[in-house]
Amino acid sequence: MIARTYSATLVGVDALEVEIESHDGGGTPKMFIVGLPDTSVKESRERVTAAISFSGFAMNDGTTTVNLAPADLKKEGPGFDLPIAISLIAHRVKIPIPALAETAMIGELALNGELRPVRGLLAVALEARRKGRKRLIVPRRAAAEASVVGGIEIIGAQTLREVVDFLKGDLDLLAEPCRAAEFFAASAHYDIDFADVKGQSQARRAIEVAVAGGHNLLMVGPPGTGKSMIAKRIPTIMPKMSEAEAIETTKIHSASGLLSESCAFVATRPFRSPHHTISDAGLLGGGSNPGPGEISLAHHGVLFLDELPEFRRSTLEVMRQPLEDGRVTISRAAGTVTFPAAALLVAAMNPCQCGFYGDSKRACRCSSAMIQRYRQRISGPLLDRIDLHVEVPLVDYKALAEAEPGESSDTIRSRVEAARQVQAERFTGQKNVHTNSAMTPRLIKKHCALDAECAGLLEHAMTEMNFSARAHDRILKVARTLSDLKGLERIDPNSILEAIGYRTLDRNLWT
Repeated sequence: MIARTYSATLVGVDALEVEIESHDGGGTPKMFIVGLPDTSVKESRERVTAAISFSGFAMNDGTTTVNLAPADLKKEGPGFDLPIAISLIAHRVKIPIPALAETAMIGELALNGELRPVRGLLAVALEARRKGRKRLIVPRRAAAEASVVGGIEIIGAQTLREVVDFLKGDLDLLAEPCRAAEFFAASAHYDIDFADVKGQSQARRAIEVAVAGGHNLLMVGPPGTGKSMIAKRIPTIMPKMSEAEAIETTKIHSASGLLSESCAFVATRPFRSPHHTISDAGLLGGGSNPGPGEISLAHHGVLFLDELPEFRRSTLEVMRQPLEDGRVTISRAAGTVTFPAAALLVAAMNPCQCGFYGDSKRACRCSSAMIQRYRQRISGPLLDRIDLHVEVPLVDYKALAEAEPGESSDTIRSRVEAARQVQAERFTGQKNVHTNSAMTPRLIKKHCALDAECAGLLEHAMTEMNFSARAHDRILKVARTLSDLKGLERIDPNSILEAIGYRTLDRNLWT
């Protein structure tokens, strides 16, 4: 007899359905698992055998073959324990075939038959719904994670015995209600606010512009000026996440195993700040079965790279294409995986290795050669892809001691959302273009037309400051955002001048 159950395996951040078949034969008692399983799947033989025995069920006393189809798709992780166990005992405990056909299941088995959570449950729930399964059985401790998916019953079970009794109709397990709206409402708030930032009016202005147009940003300043503090508050002024964005972001974090029982839904813009020792795979994603990296975990949020020159140059260079495309493509011999990576890049650096170059109060200890080597760790092509460069100076005592709070995140976000709405209307019907930073050359020509005065100002800047062609386009995009914040139909001269001011580090630091 052949019994079939259904589960799924992760491919990147998405899931693909896997059909589990088991066949009982005679001969020497032995179990074979075929269908390109990895080590953790092969080890399920011991876990499943012990869990079935402890739960009071009997297995075939001959040779048993378990096939995971499709056979050319690599299967990994302990989530196949539960569907394998059910397929092995389905005929003996008389589970109705229609119940198995309507049900997908996933979960790791403890030796005593308890179900343990696995990563990627949200993606598995989406795939089970796409395949038309009526229900998905998951470990009870992780049922909340999958419950954000509507249109499919999410059944949380504690043990293998509960799953068997439920499928036979002997036990009633209530489906988890769809909790996307509930989680979204409960979690969509921040514990920090831009009102905490003292002074730094120039940096605050640049950040508002960066968020309004989706522009990448570089902050340059000595230690202790608040660069990290400011960066952590950038998500609070970004437009609030939609429910669809929250589910997409949660799916990435679920596939990485970053969710927990206390935090089963990502309803705020993610903020990721990897250490400068991170590897290429850690930043972009990778592995034998590629998983998402930090740039994908920051999808719909902020990727903050502090001490930018301390990152390996090769690591920074691999980000250049993802910054342009908003996605990461990883190719392996077994296939190609694409991860979403539409994150706002915010970077910070000191003006020199000791951090005090140009400081009027503290002397710089670096030689000219040391300063030059430090700054050249960041390549020109990468710098070209950062739209705004802003200096973050030391804050004087009067500003720090001021009792009056600064402008709140809600106030800034209202202006950002108004500018984003203008862009949404402007790019209606354009595929993958939602903000000014994503404009193609054709769209730049259409929406960034300059009058004679603005064209003259830009031409003078290009000639005097030796800006690249990419920097020229970045200036136009930033000027378009500045005009949107003012509610102007056409780009005005002041917007051009301010946008040029955000590129002066090209000349001051790298020439």
